[in-house]
Amino acid sequence: MEIRSASRQDSDKLAALFNHVEDSGYMLFNPGERNATNIQMERQIEQIEKNPHSAFLVAASGNELHGYLLLVGSRLERTRHSAKIVIGIKEGDRGKGIGTRLFEDMEKFARQNGIRRLELTVIASNVRALSLYEKMGFEQEGVKRESLFFAGKYHDEYFLSKLL
Repeated sequence: MEIRSASRQDSDKLAALFNHVEDSGYMLFNPGERNATNIQMERQIEQIEKNPHSAFLVAASGNELHGYLLLVGSRLERTRHSAKIVIGIKEGDRGKGIGTRLFEDMEKFARQNGIRRLELTVIASNVRALSLYEKMGFEQEGVKRESLFFAGKYHDEYFLSKLL
């Protein structure tokens, strides 16, 4: 398993991975609501490549993608030290250390590029993700109460951050 930067050649596999991960019920979109395409993934990779405070990492073995981590940094002077994180791991590959490796490589990138603050949100009931984030040193800053509605009820989101 290697952690590397996403390339345009990954766009088809990334679109499939994004759609698969969103079917987990723990992402912002409902299953089938976004339906990512290879063209959208190509554009997203291009945008990330243009921002020196952003990275798009993938966990790959051979031709298969197992997970991704997007680090989206700000171009504004006052917030250039901060970046937002989105991570997704293929269902059958969760709990195998892929998320840990993605976070470790992302932190190296962040430190090398002057990023001090890392931020993410997570659905409060996503115990596995919370465990990973806490293991990686993230702390809860706040609660976005009843910010999401799915499965017939409202759900809270946690704001988490880590200072490097």
